[in-house]
Amino acid sequence: MSVFADLLLLPDNRHPGEGRGPGRWRAAYATPDSGLRRNDGIRIALALTTAFLVILLLSTPAFAQAAPAAPVDNGGALSRAMGQISGDGRSLSLSLQILILMSLLTVLPSLILMMTSFTRIIIVLSLLRQALGLQQTPPNQVLLGLSLFLSLFVMRPAIDQINQLAFDPYGKGQISIEEAVGRSGKVLHGFMAKQTRESDLKLFAGLAEAPPFRTSADIPFTILLPAFVTSELKTAFQIGFMIFLPFLIIDLVVASTLMALGMMMLSPTIISMPFKLLLFVLVDGWALTMGSLAGSFAT
Repeated sequence: MSVFADLLLLPDNRHPGEGRGPGRWRAAYATPDSGLRRNDGIRIALALTTAFLVILLLSTPAFAQAAPAAPVDNGGALSRAMGQISGDGRSLSLSLQILILMSLLTVLPSLILMMTSFTRIIIVLSLLRQALGLQQTPPNQVLLGLSLFLSLFVMRPAIDQINQLAFDPYGKGQISIEEAVGRSGKVLHGFMAKQTRESDLKLFAGLAEAPPFRTSADIPFTILLPAFVTSELKTAFQIGFMIFLPFLIIDLVVASTLMALGMMMLSPTIISMPFKLLLFVLVDGWALTMGSLAGSFAT
């Protein structure tokens, strides 16, 4: 240890002209001052070592105690799903759960558009706004909110079935996540099959060169999804045509009247818009539109 202390204290104090061999160190290392410095270094090293050992011995019982087992949370489907994703049955940390949920939210809009009644409702409400001659009233956010809540009302029977057949049993640990997804898919499959036209199914089945299906349950999602969206677009355009007719008649009457009066420079839209709004309010147009949309879905 004294050799290392010498190397640390005065590694390069040599007489001028002396070589760099190991036997060329100055004799000053043998002085009382150097001995005191070596003793001080040894005392400091021993003190630090003793303190470290004392701390280690005191903390060993704390480390040796077994940590209590974390209670297993089987009360929620989301907790079980996060546990299966982690692979060891334990729930993921909050940050990872938020990251996974945010990633799933990016897929949610496409699922809402392709597997629920949202597509038909938002298209009909947009066509209604155009028929009234209003460009930004109601705003897009209002139309989206109305479409979303009306979709929830229309899809409530399917949502209740999914909750009863898949979500609750999975949360209680009675079924696996694969079986829960399969049960949920069957419920949505039945809803979409009821709203899809047979002609659209035949079209996409022919494009996929699929064999004939004996029952609607045999239709795969790869054929049912595009057929369902196409059928929803067709139905929405048909409803939009029926909405446009009364407002189109008002436009024709107003335009003919202005032409007869020689007011060709006056825009018919400015004159017809108040009459459209008056007609829509008098017949309680919002209630009729919402009720007709909700009743247009097969149950």
